[in-house]
Amino acid sequence: MSDEELMRFSRENRPYRMEREPNGEILIMTPTGYRTGSTNQRISQALGVWADEDGRGVVFDSSTGFTLSNGAIRSPDASWLSHRKGDALTPEQQTGYAPVCPEFVIELTSPSDRLENVKKKVLDEWIANGTELAWLVDSQTRRVTIYRPGQEAEVLEDPTSVQGTGCVAGFELVMERIWGGK
Repeated sequence: MSDEELMRFSRENRPYRMEREPNGEILIMTPTGYRTGSTNQRISQALGVWADEDGRGVVFDSSTGFTLSNGAIRSPDASWLSHRKGDALTPEQQTGYAPVCPEFVIELTSPSDRLENVKKKVLDEWIANGTELAWLVDSQTRRVTIYRPGQEAEVLEDPTSVQGTGCVAGFELVMERIWGGK
């Protein structure tokens, strides 16, 4: 499917989320469950509040698709894109699945996810296509894995908070609000 066909197909089949593999295969994902949806909203909210105060970029929620350089269309659970990169997009590109890779992404595992598949998505899709920093939040094990291009993954076991670096320096995700839901 072309980008336009996928967008139309997605609109016609809500509430399902769709992504496209680099080989063109379409992935259909069911809506998230209660706990995962609530956790994802708290992550997006924290990132959004910080981004509004910081002023260097914009935050996207889990329903936003990006066309990556490998041809895949992916939608991270939360993401941040600098104004510099976002402003370089044409109005037409901003209307559909923007051909840009967010500098920062957060992926949240849900009970139905296979952890190895999510790790592969982070490395093979996000990091390989230009993401500068990616966090994989596993609420089941209370573990956060941090990925950066060209570096070994950093694993944080039950952290109290996670600090943004590089493009999102100054962002702090307080994990009690994520783990505990408060």
